[in-house]
Amino acid sequence: MRSKNEILQELRTMLRDVFHARSEGAAYASLARAHGYVDGYMRALLESGAIPREELLAVVSQEREAACPSTSAFLSA
Repeated sequence: MRSKNEILQELRTMLRDVFHARSEGAAYASLARAHGYVDGYMRALLESGAIPREELLAVVSQEREAACPSTSAFLSA
């Protein structure tokens, strides 16, 4: 079984890939597929109780901020 740190690192990698693909203007189908993978992964983490919801949201916020600082500042205002 993977450690919590390994799980969170995998999630961070997946999120970075999605945010990068979006910023690069990836095709809708591939972007939708990537979003689906991330959503499914996060849902599995939540339903299994491996990671609390607040911690997942914090990871998503941190990665969004790192990938798109101006968008994140706008959304949090």
